[in-house]
Amino acid sequence: MRYTPLEQVRSLYDVIVVGAGLGGLTCANRLAAAGHSVLLLEHHLQLGGLATWFKRGGHIFDVSLHGFPYGMLKTCKKYWGKAIRDAIVQLKSIVFDNPQFSLRTTFSKDDFIRILQERFGVCQETVSAFFATVDGMNFYDDQRQTTRELFDRFFPGRSDIHRLLMEPITYANGSTLDEPAITYGIVFSNFMNRGVYTFEGGTDRLINLMASELRAKGVDICTGAKVDRILVEKGTATGVAVKGRTIKARSVVANAGITNTIDQLVGRDQFPSDFLGRFGKVRVNNSSCQVYFGIRRGETIPDIGDLLFTSTAAAFSSEEMRRMDTGSRTFSLYYPKTRPQSPPDYTIVASMNADYDDWAGLDQAAYRTAKETMIARCFADLERYLPGIRNQVDTVESATPRTFHRYTLHTKGTSFGTKFEGLDISRSLHKEIGGLFHVGSVGIIMSGWLGAINYGVIVANDVDGYLRG
Repeated sequence: MRYTPLEQVRSLYDVIVVGAGLGGLTCANRLAAAGHSVLLLEHHLQLGGLATWFKRGGHIFDVSLHGFPYGMLKTCKKYWGKAIRDAIVQLKSIVFDNPQFSLRTTFSKDDFIRILQERFGVCQETVSAFFATVDGMNFYDDQRQTTRELFDRFFPGRSDIHRLLMEPITYANGSTLDEPAITYGIVFSNFMNRGVYTFEGGTDRLINLMASELRAKGVDICTGAKVDRILVEKGTATGVAVKGRTIKARSVVANAGITNTIDQLVGRDQFPSDFLGRFGKVRVNNSSCQVYFGIRRGETIPDIGDLLFTSTAAAFSSEEMRRMDTGSRTFSLYYPKTRPQSPPDYTIVASMNADYDDWAGLDQAAYRTAKETMIARCFADLERYLPGIRNQVDTVESATPRTFHRYTLHTKGTSFGTKFEGLDISRSLHKEIGGLFHVGSVGIIMSGWLGAINYGVIVANDVDGYLRG
């Protein structure tokens, strides 16, 4: 899709959105629908942020896991329209396979209740009390209880149950057992509704539909437009400097990471010391590695599940999951049923959590060797479920935290933004600099596709109120 060249955009807008992740796209869409003039600037050549794709060897590969909660149907219908909502379909086969248990589930609340009672022998009263507790969690709850304490309260000594409940959420947002229980409970209760869903046709179709809707609403979109600075005058955001141009605006929304926004786009010198003291406590979340496999055209693979959580680790450990030699990974399998195209295509994406620092200091030779070793481990794991798969694969590509840093500019290549304390910084940014707002992955809760879109709506309402005030 062709977008507006930077030299053709106007010199003044009501809103400039810096970054075109799902939060920035949604925020721009809502503000344009409210009648505001909007310019969307994206440094990459594609929109979507981490909700993106690439082409290799005749295959289209989706970046990131392809599962999100049922809530996406309601959110997309209300804020993006019927065409996008109608393309959301359920993934009906989620597989867990590790030394403690192997099972298949629809990942719905009812199925998890059944599994906890029948497979793990937990009484109905305990299961009901656990779900009632997590379903009732909200942003304003006491943050002192950790997820580990929550699990020990209901399932003491049951590391197998802890793994069942925690492993998918750690893959989804990087959370650990020692973080506030509400950061687990809110996300878990979203997923534990009616199963896991995906976008039929792939991420490229989703983003193209979103871009078409934005353009229909009059949003000017520029790609390859890396913003150098968000301009601040007398404590108020006034526009941006981008590739030698100054473009003015009544408000600016940063869809960059919150650390990038403060440290690079605005500058710490624009903020008071007490705010910087709070900002200094913000921890960046971990990153990811991925390996992409394309199956030779004309060949097929059996349906072994839509999402496969596999591990050879003896027990759940978020630390083990981030190690370079981790034995824990997910396989997202893209069958023609979820990515219909002609001729039919099969692709598989292996995803692992990772720490940026493990990869950052490697020289080119060591980096290349580490990637080859990672690919070999993924092949070995995949062959346990698809024997002979090596002979069917004609394309292999891989990504590391360095890759994610390069394409997203996120601090340390983070895939999930910040830990929970980042949410307060993001929400209070406009109180420090008038007209400056932030939308993005912060606080674990506001991560993932559904969290990003919902946060885009929240911030759009804030900006609309500011512009009309």
